[in-house]
Amino acid sequence: MDEEFATVGPPSLETLALASRAVEAIVMVSTDPVPDVVLAQVTELPVLTIRAICEELAAGYEDQNRGFELKEIAGGWRYQSHGELAEYVERYVREGQVARLSGAALETLAIIAYKQPISRAQASAIRGVNVDGVLRTLEQRGYVEEVARDPGPGQAILFGTTTMFLERLGLASTKDLPPLGEFVPSAAMVEALEDTLRVEEPPLSEDRSSDGNT
Repeated sequence: MDEEFATVGPPSLETLALASRAVEAIVMVSTDPVPDVVLAQVTELPVLTIRAICEELAAGYEDQNRGFELKEIAGGWRYQSHGELAEYVERYVREGQVARLSGAALETLAIIAYKQPISRAQASAIRGVNVDGVLRTLEQRGYVEEVARDPGPGQAILFGTTTMFLERLGLASTKDLPPLGEFVPSAAMVEALEDTLRVEEPPLSEDRSSDGNT
């Protein structure tokens, strides 16, 4: 395998430096781990040379105490946040990203989470407004997805939450969502609110009451 991508003679320092930068760029833009052989094909260097470059980069990041690391995972190389900083990354994922959703998006997401699978029309009916725009946003963010089709007339698309939604909230499944009863006021509280907000009617005057009896 190495001979297929081998160059004539040992690569120069300039070639190695350029290959190192190329490896960084390729791994950076890739969504999946990049194998040694692929990096070797692109840089036209032996696989062993590429592997040495990756290991040197990984060691350099570690020596520099960077917040990210170059790791060999699933047969390839990938950049990821440093394991020691998982607490901060988790805090950002849970609080930073969710907080950036608008109130309308959060309301729609809550409806879908508790009522799934649910159609666009049903979610709009519950909110009282059209949810097309916020639903597209939630899909783009990866929080909801199409999960089924309504067997009834029209076969409306039904939506549900995604694995990313569970990951962002730190839940194992939607069964771990807090019961809706925790957000609904008790009957006693509702009665107290009604008593507070009730408008007392003024009593009838003696003249008006006597006129009514004649």
